Amino acid sequence: MNGAICKYLEEHGFGTFAPKAVLFDMDGVLYDSMPNHAVAWVESMRKFGITMTKADAYATEGARGIDTIRHFVKEQKGVDITLEEAQKMYDEKTRIFHEMPVAPIFEGVQELMRRIAAAGMTVNVVTGSGQRPLINRLLDDFGTYLDERHIVTAYDVKRGKPSPDPYLMGLQKAGHLQPWEAIVVENAPLGVRAGVAASIFTVAVNSGPLPDEALLAEGANLLYLNIRQLAADWDRLTNTFV
Repeated sequence: MNGAICKYLEEHGFGTFAPKAVLFDMDGVLYDSMPNHAVAWVESMRKFGITMTKADAYATEGARGIDTIRHFVKEQKGVDITLEEAQKMYDEKTRIFHEMPVAPIFEGVQELMRRIAAAGMTVNVVTGSGQRPLINRLLDDFGTYLDERHIVTAYDVKRGKPSPDPYLMGLQKAGHLQPWEAIVVENAPLGVRAGVAASIFTVAVNSGPLPDEALLAEGANLLYLNIRQLAADWDRLTNTFV
């Protein structure tokens, strides 16, 4: 464990690692919601003549929805649609998603947040979503540890993941922190790439169908099979902080 931290410090030229905040992605990290999102993407895009598979949904997870839509429209139809046009398409995806069963919280999330708070760190969320019902659910489910000031949504940045901007904004909302003062927890390749690009120690949790290598290849500093495993290992991990 100490080796991963030492390697991180060496790669970035940092002299210390003193995390004060944990920056969580939302879908696929806090909630087992990606299967629902995948179905909503496939069905909604079909209505606009765009082919999107469930595998595409997982591969592009973490990016802003409007950016994903503009990419697929450009790729398949050769046109650049406006943000407003993309938003209308995303609204349809959102409608379908919210008609589906509520996604459960992953086992281990509440325990992990409890351990983070006990260690004196803040809980933060950095999501590519901008859907108000989802933000409200975050506050309802995790209000003991999280408030709206510590949530970054798609509307807080102009460039979404895999750009580092969302996580750089997360550092600012967490208290104007430096990269070595935070930990990112992600489950998607684009999200891992964003955390690494922001020079933040990035922990991958592989909760989906992608191979571990898809996350490690993007530069994840550590990888766990699920949040429960990370929660169980949290105290040992924090004991290695230098």
